[in-house]
Amino acid sequence: MSPFGFFAAPIHAQDPAVVNSKTIKVKFENDRVRVMEAILPPGVKEQVHSHPAYVIYVLEGGRYRNYASDGKVTEGELKTGEVLFREPLTHAAENIGDKPLHMILVELKGEAANK
Repeated sequence: MSPFGFFAAPIHAQDPAVVNSKTIKVKFENDRVRVMEAILPPGVKEQVHSHPAYVIYVLEGGRYRNYASDGKVTEGELKTGEVLFREPLTHAAENIGDKPLHMILVELKGEAANK
């Protein structure tokens, strides 16, 4: 059974700004990048969504739990000021800390998005 518990069918790619519209807002988009602001309050778990390759800039860090589409569940900490590159993925994140996680996400488009 999927660790997501509520999936009867395979997980399909979902736009993070659509399925998590209360926590993720698109700030800028063109044919090369999409820039989003994500604010995940304590105790909130996102809906499953997909990203192409992307960069995370952590404005306010904290502890999180990540639910990968392959069933792997991991925990970690994002540090304020940290910048990370991520390969394309489908996942859901949960804030397990005591303060909001606040990030800027820059998704790549075109050829660079899938490398």
